[in-house]
Amino acid sequence: MLVRDAMSTLVLTIGPTHTLRDAARLMSVRHVGAAVVLDRDTSGLGILTERDILDAVGSGRNPDIETASAHTTTDVVFAAPTWTLEEAAEAMTHGGFRHLIVLDDHGPVGIVSVRDILRCWAPTRRRHRAELVGRAP
Repeated sequence: MLVRDAMSTLVLTIGPTHTLRDAARLMSVRHVGAAVVLDRDTSGLGILTERDILDAVGSGRNPDIETASAHTTTDVVFAAPTWTLEEAAEAMTHGGFRHLIVLDDHGPVGIVSVRDILRCWAPTRRRHRAELVGRAP
């Protein structure tokens, strides 16, 4: 199975001047754990995750003042839609993160998360386990 089969194509994109509270509110409403941060002035692309917001607030930062740009990861590992889920999982494990921005030749086309990968793998694992014990699904 490929990243394009698992990724979410509804990508929350915010600007670098969004406050952490605004970002958290948007992420909560959309039920997503990450937002793509697009800086149109520098053509920069980064990611802000729920963990970034949690770390900032937990360290005493004011979410009404702190901006996304101050907490955005800009050294991002990107995935291609044609990567296998194994390749995406390996990149996440190696880098210690839970989301990958998916890019094609035209820019961001989705985000794939650990949860997306597990959702795709879970039915396959259950079916395989049932076959091992002699119970076909």
